[in-house]
Amino acid sequence: MIPHIQHTEIILYVKDQQKSTQFYEQLFRKSADLNVPGMSEFVLNDFCKLGLMPNDGIAKIITPALPHPNLGNGIPRCELYFIVENLQEEYDHVKSRNTTIISEIETRNWGDTAFYFSDLDGHVVAFAEKTK
Repeated sequence: MIPHIQHTEIILYVKDQQKSTQFYEQLFRKSADLNVPGMSEFVLNDFCKLGLMPNDGIAKIITPALPHPNLGNGIPRCELYFIVENLQEEYDHVKSRNTTIISEIETRNWGDTAFYFSDLDGHVVAFAEKTK
């Protein structure tokens, strides 16, 4: 364990920051806590934020050492796994948004009950409940 890590921010590279911000605002049922050109952020809890950065913005930092993120649009590049209190409510909410469901609600072999869907850029998102 690294005791000096005090906070986590996960940043997804996205094709269209505003469309992705709207997607996550609808998903989380809250406005972005920060929404400026080049970065949107959602405070998820006291220790974690989710950031959305345009592909072209991060490309200024990482290219040419790494490929431009536009080359990976639509390809699953990560998974966000959220433990929630009411899985069925979240499933119904996601379904009502015409979001692509990847895997329906089921009890997984690691013990959680979860479903999977994708965001606008093909990032995989899961909502899960701990099986009691």
